[in-house]
Amino acid sequence: MSLLENLKWRYATKKMNGTPVAQEKIDYILEAARLAPTSSGLHPFKVIEITNPELRAKIQPIAYGQSQIIDSSHILVFAAYDGYTEERVNAPFAQQAEERGLPLGYADDYKNNLFATLSTLSKEQQFNHAARQAYIGFGLALAAAAEQRIDATPMEGFNNEQLDALLGLDKLGLKSVTILALGYRDEEHDWLVNLKKVRPNHEDFIIKFN
Repeated sequence: MSLLENLKWRYATKKMNGTPVAQEKIDYILEAARLAPTSSGLHPFKVIEITNPELRAKIQPIAYGQSQIIDSSHILVFAAYDGYTEERVNAPFAQQAEERGLPLGYADDYKNNLFATLSTLSKEQQFNHAARQAYIGFGLALAAAAEQRIDATPMEGFNNEQLDALLGLDKLGLKSVTILALGYRDEEHDWLVNLKKVRPNHEDFIIKFN
């Protein structure tokens, strides 16, 4: 199946049937998120994989009672850095130097200028920058799920501060951005399953400068 056919197949599943998804398929989706491109290669986000039923039961009210939190097979929480530190900016460049066999300071000028620029931003602006990178991985995870014929529900409808407190993300220097519930659709009880996918018309969506 082509990418476009997979994207036409997927929809924001409103009701899942609880059937477990094979871990190898979840790992494939996580790998797609890991391979996402990010600004300057900083990759300033993590993905928290949650299957524990008791924990998901605590998350459901934080997510305004959405049933996919407990009826899905897995939920993935995408969480971004709460800000940039010198250590967080240095780390990916050090890894690049090691894995590519380059001198440790090969990118010092670029790295130092990058950190100087990021340091001028407020903490909120730094988090927003990191969160935008998380959304790149999130989008690739959605596409990978569709490729694997795994249903997915993207969720921004939750109390971020309460979820961060429950998961202890503040202790990790992270803040939640979005949730991705993964599982299989309950075709009998999902009101959205057979409705036509609606998106902007091509001519209304694309603006061309020729």
